[in-house]
Amino acid sequence: MTTVDPAGAGASQWPVFIETTSPAGTREVAARLAAACSAGDVVLLVGDLGAGKTVFAQGYAAALGVAGPVTSPTFALVRHYRCAPGAPVGQLIHADVYRTGSVQEVVDLALAELVEEDAVALVEWGDLAAPALGESALEVRLEAPDAVAAPEQRTLTVTGRGRWGDRAAEVAALLEPAIERGSP
Repeated sequence: MTTVDPAGAGASQWPVFIETTSPAGTREVAARLAAACSAGDVVLLVGDLGAGKTVFAQGYAAALGVAGPVTSPTFALVRHYRCAPGAPVGQLIHADVYRTGSVQEVVDLALAELVEEDAVALVEWGDLAAPALGESALEVRLEAPDAVAAPEQRTLTVTGRGRWGDRAAEVAALLEPAIERGSP
């Protein structure tokens, strides 16, 4: 992994940019971000089909000690995973709102209420859900800059708002050790 943030990994403002060169690198970024989570957090995963949203969710879940496979909840819409004892939260809620037809359908999923009790939510297609999930969120935008020449490469743009608003330096610091070590 390498940063593409001109301000460097110690940036104190949003956004924080990270570049990964493999699915394992994307999972590692997710695992590092999971270390900053707390009950009530919402993480919006934004990106085109195949951008790596589910791969990110797998790394995040693994860092929380979720046992078993983590797959896209495209048809189920929402999956609940119990986190390992000692994890920062007791439950991971993984949602995919691609198949919802309106913001009201997202509201009806009650994701905001579900995270209030010792849970964190990862929401794939989070840009569609953002209006229904309140002002506080960590948005992770995943992009494949050159799907032909570098199909494994991803650029992740991380932006916080609400309760994440002043945590850019903390997030950058969490990512810095992975950046210094290089791609997995």
